[in-house]
Amino acid sequence: MNDLAPLLTPEGRALLDEVRDTDPAQELAVATRLRREHPAELVSAALGQARLRQRAVVKFGAEDAGRMFFTPNGVEQSTRASVAAYRARRMAGLGITSVADLCCGIGGDAIALARAGIRVLAVDRDPQTAAAARANADALGLAGLIEVREADVTDVDTAGFDAVFVDPARRGGRGRIFDPEAYSPPLSWAVSAARRAPRGAALKIAPGIPHEAVPEDAEAEWISDGGDVKEAVLWFGTEPGAVRATLLPGPRTLLSRGLPDPAVRPPGRYLYEPDGAVIRAHLVAEVADQVEGGLLDATIAYVTADALHPTPYATAYEITDHLPFNVKKLKALLRERRVGTLTVKKRGSAVEPEELRRKVKPQGPHAATVFLTRVAGAPAMLIGHPARA
Repeated sequence: MNDLAPLLTPEGRALLDEVRDTDPAQELAVATRLRREHPAELVSAALGQARLRQRAVVKFGAEDAGRMFFTPNGVEQSTRASVAAYRARRMAGLGITSVADLCCGIGGDAIALARAGIRVLAVDRDPQTAAAARANADALGLAGLIEVREADVTDVDTAGFDAVFVDPARRGGRGRIFDPEAYSPPLSWAVSAARRAPRGAALKIAPGIPHEAVPEDAEAEWISDGGDVKEAVLWFGTEPGAVRATLLPGPRTLLSRGLPDPAVRPPGRYLYEPDGAVIRAHLVAEVADQVEGGLLDATIAYVTADALHPTPYATAYEITDHLPFNVKKLKALLRERRVGTLTVKKRGSAVEPEELRRKVKPQGPHAATVFLTRVAGAPAMLIGHPARA
């Protein structure tokens, strides 16, 4: 599976086409049949690649995933195509025409940059990963804009490029790496490379990076896609010190205005659940200001307000009940209202949603949402449903 060369031959490509829609439950039967006519190693590699392509559909879409080549790590660590395309459009909008993509992986970001009309040098030190990036550029008709180089990024001269994009490895033998200086290469090296780029740079980092670790001359952007936080990006050459949350699809971008923390107030008729990118970017105050609301608790990112003010940066719920935390009372209330579909959300509560569902045993034709949280420091339950404008 790790050696792509046999799959790039005419026999390998034909075999990939034959197994592309193989049901995992039928793999053994398919492999047994194909090994009568093809080398066993090639059949295994084709079936393995087919599995990776199926997993990659969620990130790259069926059309691209069906033509691309993947490594197991490449599927897991590559940027979702929608996020890469947004970032590439932003770079193109800055007038950037050439980018050194350092730690390019299987080439997902290089593909997005090339599709935005940007010339790319894609660099990765792993031979199989670089081979996959090269094969992907060719498979998608972008080889004329993407040069793939197998090298250590710290040895690459980027002087001939407008900008650099760096996606350091944030996983090690023990899983995710949380210390930016333990990235490979370290964040300090990536920042130095970014500052040398003549037109700007973008550094992809973990969304959990502490705000105090963001350089003063960088813009920090947190990006979510479909409500899921995907990454943070440090931009150089844009707006030093700016902080933003960007929501995809859209894009919709919320900029920091440096507002103070919202006041804590009693629960109102509506509860607003800010998007994860808004929370990571510390922009809950901006959302509270938009909806004329305050916080349920000083340490929890739930906003409450008396009126409905629709905003793309938070999901609004109409609250029907506010109770101290009590499982028996919740069970009785749900039984009385014949609630069978119960959505459990929590912040600031140790209770697990599945545990609560087992205890209250919801039954009936109606639906409700319960928020397990704190109100002014006290454990509480707020029951409601998505607000209707």
